[in-house]
Amino acid sequence: MCIIFERNNQISPSIAQCMTSCFSYIQTDGVVHLSTGDMLRAAVAAGTEVGNQAKDFMDAGKLVPDEVIIGVVKDRLDESDCVESGWLLDGFPRTPAQAEALADAGVSADCFIFLAVPDDILVERVVGRRTDPETGKIYHLTFSPPEDEEVLARLDQRSDDTEEKVKVRLEEFRANVDSVKGVYTDISVEVDGTKEPEEVSATIIEAIDSMLV
Repeated sequence: MCIIFERNNQISPSIAQCMTSCFSYIQTDGVVHLSTGDMLRAAVAAGTEVGNQAKDFMDAGKLVPDEVIIGVVKDRLDESDCVESGWLLDGFPRTPAQAEALADAGVSADCFIFLAVPDDILVERVVGRRTDPETGKIYHLTFSPPEDEEVLARLDQRSDDTEEKVKVRLEEFRANVDSVKGVYTDISVEVDGTKEPEEVSATIIEAIDSMLV
């Protein structure tokens, strides 16, 4: 089972929770969940060469360029767990060049899932997002604020979660997404990310099951 999961950059905490349920469902077969965002943030925290390169772009609110990330993904897909059990690429490819690089490497997917959310909703969700530095838990000042005033006072906002930087990311994303979707037309399923989390989750699982029959 090889799945590509693409989204409009950022999702709400409630949708994130339903995504966790979907990924758990997929991973019951041993499928490896691969998030390029997690890999890049880990590299930034570790201060690796690729992490330092990525940090400059992330702090500017821009997508990390192809040459920084393609090699990381290719190497990971060649590892034994992905080869033996399959994989779920979460948020990759994001550009036509990345999609072409996967094809050139002989990488093919069984299902391409696109989670669509309008830009104005994404901006609202991202700008209000905050993280508790002690627990790592993510809150939203409007939709899911902490009840504890002490927790509220210590919340951090990511440097790239401002309205200006979010709009930059969305513009870059929109410039590429149609071309990426075109590569996977035969296996593509678009899911409305504005629906209730349970409905989004059920639609994704149904789409995966139907593609793999």
